[in-house]
Amino acid sequence: MKFIKLEKKEKGRFITRYDITYETVDHKEKVYEMISRNANIETFEDLHVKDPDAVVLIIHDAAKEKILINKEFRMAPGDWVFNFPAGLIDPGETPEVAAKRELMEETGLNLVKIEDTIGQSYSAVGFSNETNVCIVGIAEGTIRESDSTLEEIEAKWYTKAEVRELLKTERFAARTQAYCYLWSKEA
Repeated sequence: MKFIKLEKKEKGRFITRYDITYETVDHKEKVYEMISRNANIETFEDLHVKDPDAVVLIIHDAAKEKILINKEFRMAPGDWVFNFPAGLIDPGETPEVAAKRELMEETGLNLVKIEDTIGQSYSAVGFSNETNVCIVGIAEGTIRESDSTLEEIEAKWYTKAEVRELLKTERFAARTQAYCYLWSKEA
């Protein structure tokens, strides 16, 4: 593929839509629609995100017998979706600081130990250049309602057996589904 041009189409509060025009290997011109957290993309090189936009939290209890999953109402599908706690990294925050803040805001739990940080991945590579970092850790405390009235979130600890049942009947975010499938199969 050969890049031809990039045009900003519409700027929203949180995302901006762009059209990327390119030439295919059979010399046909195509337009690809995408969205980005970056409202100032002007060149092909600008598409490459340098710093992560968001954190995704893969959280277990201290005994590592349960995993934390949010059931949240998401407007795009108009449905409840099972998803890991996640959120945007605020200006000046590190992913680790954002992880602690987001976990507290969404669940009321304290992130007591970060066991690993998984490097950047794309949130929705089919239509966005947004990236996230996964923070793997241990949380403690009592689950409570989200601080935000803009989000409907029901956080809960789940055992492997409970996760296997959820995977049969409920809708998940893809990254959460994949991790939960593998985790629930472990002995």
